[in-house]
Amino acid sequence: MAPILKAFSSQMGDCVRVLKIDVDKSPLAASGYKIQGVPTLILFKNGQIVWRQSGVVSTQQLEQVVSQAEKSLN
Repeated sequence: MAPILKAFSSQMGDCVRVLKIDVDKSPLAASGYKIQGVPTLILFKNGQIVWRQSGVVSTQQLEQVVSQAEKSLN
């Protein structure tokens, strides 16, 4: 996922902030967000979870998710 997230982040620019958390080093975060599989991607908008998925996702899919989230929240 690292190269996909890097490409996605550079394509989206300042529209999104991509954070990567090591669940082994941050077990409280993993527990708090009920992460059971790696990778798990979570999209937040104004501090609220608007989408989550476990497994690898393409850059194109991530762009679609962000676009749909923007439309549904406006």
